Amino acid sequence: MSNQAVLPFLLGAALGGAAATWLKRGPALRRRRQRKPLDPPGAQLREWIEEVPQGWLLISPNNRIAGLNPRAELLLGLDDSGLALRGEPLALLKPDEDVQHLVELTREKGISQRGIWPLPSGNLDLRVMPGDQGWVAVVLQGRNPLESQLEQQEQWVSDVAHELKTPLTALRLVSDSLALKAEGRQAVLVERLQRELQRLQVLVSDLLDLSRLDNTPFSDDQPQASVDPLDVITSVWTVLEPLAQERGVQLQVETTGSGRDAALRRAAIDPARFHQALLNLLDNALRYSPDGTAIEVDVAVRNRWCLVAVRDHGPGLSEVDLERMFQRFYRGDPSRFRSPRSGSGLGLAIVQQIALSQGGMVRASNHSDGGALLELLVPRSGPR
Repeated sequence: MSNQAVLPFLLGAALGGAAATWLKRGPALRRRRQRKPLDPPGAQLREWIEEVPQGWLLISPNNRIAGLNPRAELLLGLDDSGLALRGEPLALLKPDEDVQHLVELTREKGISQRGIWPLPSGNLDLRVMPGDQGWVAVVLQGRNPLESQLEQQEQWVSDVAHELKTPLTALRLVSDSLALKAEGRQAVLVERLQRELQRLQVLVSDLLDLSRLDNTPFSDDQPQASVDPLDVITSVWTVLEPLAQERGVQLQVETTGSGRDAALRRAAIDPARFHQALLNLLDNALRYSPDGTAIEVDVAVRNRWCLVAVRDHGPGLSEVDLERMFQRFYRGDPSRFRSPRSGSGLGLAIVQQIALSQGGMVRASNHSDGGALLELLVPRSGPR
């Protein structure tokens, strides 16, 4: 591939598509460009590519190495000069099947892909970008030590949760057996033990759920069921209604706009995960709802989204809440709780991970008339 063919491709990739965006700004800008060329000289562009902190690898349409910079040589642990590798097959670098798949997927779909290039010395972050006529650029970067540490921490928490699950189940069985024989002061102590064991079991279950969700990225190719949110809300409320009745809290469900059309409001989502997300949202609203008030749920359609908005009539969200409420183990100000029950601090983090794993999102705000408003948006499956 000649320098004249490679350099424009490098420029488009290195500058993050800026040139492509600039070219869309109309004939006036293109005429201005003709009057005053802005492209850097080829030698300057090559020098920039050589000096960037990321590794660059160019792959030809027939999967041969067209070029790589010194940083790529260092990251890949190559002893020989990259010049000797130019023209050689990509297989010479021993990429695993996932890396080769990402390269072919990038060519086929014309969309950048992200992944990991595993090496004995550690994994490299990988971004594969499409070019014209089957050319592909690969950007390699050493993993951030902080990110690696966080991943190790999350893996450790997941491993601990798995190890705790079995002994906690055994302890629950023992406590249930003790409760049958305990009397007086001992019965009070056993009841407290049962409550704490139940709380630990909920915490372990939530940690395992988060671990599974972290390892379930969203994919457009994964088949999803078509679910009516109203059916799921009804099912969720049957679980929470006994707790709500004790405090006189009611549920009010409305459908607005095109959400009234059952064919339009159906969500494309895993039914079990949808149930779990809505259970956590309604349970959170119940905790903050004053006695004798209502939890308001609105189901609507927003373009390609199905929206479920949950509002309580509690004290609303502080600035710290709005910033941190979806973080793991974060709990709001206990003085604002309207329920004696306390959660694991993972419920809303699970909602966020479910939304992301299903191609949606969750957001929080304060309602204009008071109380907190949490909105879950997921892709809808009805006619668009």
